[in-house]
Amino acid sequence: MNPKTFSPDLSRRHFLSGCCASVTGMGMLSALAQLRMIGAVASPGNGSLVQPTAAAAPQSDFKALVCIFLFGGNDANNLIVPTDASTYAAYALGRGALALPQASLLGISPKTSTGGTWGLHPSLGINPDGSANGGLKGLFDQGKLAVMANVGSLAYPITQAQFQSGSVPVPLQLFSHADQQVEWQSSVSDKAFSTGWGGRLADLTNAFNSNNRVSMSISLSGQNSFQVGKSVSQYAVGTSGALALTGSGTGTSTNGLRTSAMNDLLVQQNPNLFEAAFGGITTNALNNSALLSSIVTGASPFQTYFNGLNSSLSQQLHMIARLVNAQSQLGLKRQVFFASTGGFDLHQAEVTLGNTTNGAHAGLFRDLSQSMTAFYNAVSSMGAQNQVTAFTASDFGRTYNTNGDGSDHGWGSHHLVMGGAVNGGDIYGRMPNFAINGPDDTGRGRWIPTTSVDEYSATMAKWFGVSATDLPTVLPNIGRFAKPDLGFMGA
Repeated sequence: MNPKTFSPDLSRRHFLSGCCASVTGMGMLSALAQLRMIGAVASPGNGSLVQPTAAAAPQSDFKALVCIFLFGGNDANNLIVPTDASTYAAYALGRGALALPQASLLGISPKTSTGGTWGLHPSLGINPDGSANGGLKGLFDQGKLAVMANVGSLAYPITQAQFQSGSVPVPLQLFSHADQQVEWQSSVSDKAFSTGWGGRLADLTNAFNSNNRVSMSISLSGQNSFQVGKSVSQYAVGTSGALALTGSGTGTSTNGLRTSAMNDLLVQQNPNLFEAAFGGITTNALNNSALLSSIVTGASPFQTYFNGLNSSLSQQLHMIARLVNAQSQLGLKRQVFFASTGGFDLHQAEVTLGNTTNGAHAGLFRDLSQSMTAFYNAVSSMGAQNQVTAFTASDFGRTYNTNGDGSDHGWGSHHLVMGGAVNGGDIYGRMPNFAINGPDDTGRGRWIPTTSVDEYSATMAKWFGVSATDLPTVLPNIGRFAKPDLGFMGA
């Protein structure tokens, strides 16, 4: 570099542009957020803990929240379907080739009457072992699963007339995958991204934890917007356990000498902000890796619940169950997890024409049912079913009408909340009017959400331990909406 043309500003721009070239925009925001959080996670010490050999009962005041993100925009119009004759006829007309046969639907009996009858997609009845007549449908029947109707990102409550006139602000870049993923995970739809609501939740509730040895905010799906906070850093874990550096080792082997030399470099004081930050983050990550490796190495006490399941989602949830099982060893009374699965952007091949219970969507729902049910069974085996709540989220819903054998980007969608503390066996919120160009439609059956992500999230945050006074810290826009507690969570 020519010293005459060098400047600190240029070097910073070069550094940032290099980082942006190697990670996504959201990943860069997360990385920069972590630079502010050096030292936020306590050093885990020497990691000399013993692997739990069986499911362990959690501490009585322990709670965990698990976000399961369905990347691509789930077509929830086929997650729950009206089954009464007149409404089903309207559904079949509106959905066309995407309509599920009425006889294939798994009938449910919500505790609260909605004025109609309902059924779940047939794949949602599949058990972890592949048998039918159980799965998520079975958990709904047992009161352990609730349906949240027509929820979506909103800047303010809005009607069809207000949407058409432009008199009320709508979420930024509505119908865009990347933007709506971030807005769902941040629960702030009218401002540029800063932090996620899971990150703000962790910042606020980390005081529940004493002597925590790793972050309470753990991702099984890499860096994400949901867990970006200001004081608690998200920590990524693999489905096989803690992530470790390739080529690391111990003793006098080549890998051991390399690791020793690197550790010597990391402990040196460095006045450069970025180098010091890199050293701090790397040291914490290595220490956390050693600690978790000592806990989750060896046979899993939950293997029987996940036998035969090898999808990415099932493996993520399996590891989350193991980390919940280790919460007392990690000094954690609150944990926030992030898991995800993709493939829901089904503009085509959503169904197999002529057999709509097959196709890509049916396979995705089968995986969701098997993985979530196995996870519920695993946490129940350790007596933690009332202390662990899992919920789904996604970019957006999809159009009610079809483009052939798929659907396009929508808005409002239906979601699932699972756990022993859930007031399950019921549908919360209001289903849309199933009519193209009807009162809830912005066009092609893109339903205007009748419940905001803020209200959905706030209900779980309250269960997690956030007071009404502190709720705006986690959900800044909650004051714009009528129901900060939708009632689907118990004590």
